[in-house]
Amino acid sequence: MTKSWFITGTSKGFGREWTEAALARGDRVAATARDVGSLRPLVERYGDAVLPLRLDVTDRAAAVDAVERAAAEFGSLDVLVNNAGYGHFGMVEELTEEEVRAELETNFFGTLWLTQAALPIMRRQGRGRIIQVTSEGGIRAFPGIGAYHASKWAVEGLSESLRQEVAALGIDVICLEPGPYRTDFGGGSVRRSEPHPAYDAVREATRIEWDLGDPRATREPLLRLADIENPPARMFFGKSLAAVEAEYGERLAGWREWEPVAQAAFG
Repeated sequence: MTKSWFITGTSKGFGREWTEAALARGDRVAATARDVGSLRPLVERYGDAVLPLRLDVTDRAAAVDAVERAAAEFGSLDVLVNNAGYGHFGMVEELTEEEVRAELETNFFGTLWLTQAALPIMRRQGRGRIIQVTSEGGIRAFPGIGAYHASKWAVEGLSESLRQEVAALGIDVICLEPGPYRTDFGGGSVRRSEPHPAYDAVREATRIEWDLGDPRATREPLLRLADIENPPARMFFGKSLAAVEAEYGERLAGWREWEPVAQAAFG
């Protein structure tokens, strides 16, 4: 069946890849971007199957209007992909209030506003699927991107509650957790705090050479997530499992080691 999608952050990166994948197989997509001019090639190629929408996801009223317009245009809303976001680099002490608030406004609150806008429509339909693009960084953390991790961990927690709230209503919620890819995450989209020299040694010692995946390879897996019955609550894209499994093993070992103290604290 033809699906109707609403995808945020479609000017480039994952959002563009997934929009093109859905359109190429005959689906309809409401594609959002701050600069709708970047969506012109999609309109030229796919015509009325794509609905280009200018949207700043931090604007709650605009988010509601955009989702309602898409549902009215297509007659349904089958899949919401909350993809819009950006990375902020900076040690925790280096972060300004403005920087942290801006990161949360886009990555967390933007996701919340779009989710809230879609839920009434999906409830009326008795079906729908919400794909929250968090990150491998939504379940583990690295030095130097604490604000980004805070935003993505918040989305994970919100989505875990949401999943339990709407399961009986026919709505699926998936946390999609990509590892590092050749997107614009570390390029033009990234923002950086003013570095403090006290952390220069930490920056150097924790520098990572990432093995970057090909964003185009995520197209078919994303379509499968949109289509499959009984989808997973969480899904990695890329090679994250081994590292995450090791880290969570260490967490479990620490909890078990300190379990006697935990029990003593109960009274």
